Amino acid sequence: MDNQVDERDYSLLERDRYTFFVMRRIIGAECSLLLTDHERLIICYTGAPYPVWIWTLDDARAEEYENAYRISRENGLLDGEHTFNIKYELADYFIKRAADDDLSLKITMNMFAYDCMNPILPESKVDGNIHRCTEKDIDDLVDFLELFHEEVEIDKKSNAEYRQDAENCAKTGRLYFWVNDQGKKIASCQYAPTGDMASLNFVYTQKAYRRKHYAENLVYQVTKIARDAGYTPMLYTNADYVASNACYEKIGYVLRGKLCTIG
Repeated sequence: MDNQVDERDYSLLERDRYTFFVMRRIIGAECSLLLTDHERLIICYTGAPYPVWIWTLDDARAEEYENAYRISRENGLLDGEHTFNIKYELADYFIKRAADDDLSLKITMNMFAYDCMNPILPESKVDGNIHRCTEKDIDDLVDFLELFHEEVEIDKKSNAEYRQDAENCAKTGRLYFWVNDQGKKIASCQYAPTGDMASLNFVYTQKAYRRKHYAENLVYQVTKIARDAGYTPMLYTNADYVASNACYEKIGYVLRGKLCTIG
């Protein structure tokens, strides 16, 4: 196994360009672990608290799944502290194989990957408008980041770290708020390009304004902005959140792939 990626690996991930969009982005950055045979297996891990990504071919054989399991265990990834984003076939193998070693693994999240080349204007009308985040909005963005990470309970940071992240986000010009008629920022969304695609993330609505269609209208607007900038807009969702997935589908998002998280 090699610890350097090249164009062969990017070509492999193109086969699963939606489900492994994030993996395509992170293999080009600094990783705690990066292993590839450039043909049938890629494993990468940026570091805590993020998941391990393992890519395998759709026609992978049992011995290849065993090889992925063995490498994961030899590198300390099956210690109960790590999660894995993988295809369902590999997940089934890992769960059964771990049981043979008196280890317990289970699916913790089912994920859908969507794209949207033809955004559909939401039927729901809401007050307010979209607002691109600038350096003047740093304080508000820090508050949003803290609320978001407290709620999802992932990647929590100090106020100073959130402020640094907010400053970086504002500089990109790709983060947006929905501001209501009273001038209050009530929802957020940003798009992050990699190659010819752009993932929408940081979709967050303040609790008092949920189920009022603000996020739906904001995601629609940001989707249009990303598409008009020349990207294919895409996003990941928790497959078990039926209501939010239905919301995305109403504004034109099309299901393109499925994968799961185990841990």
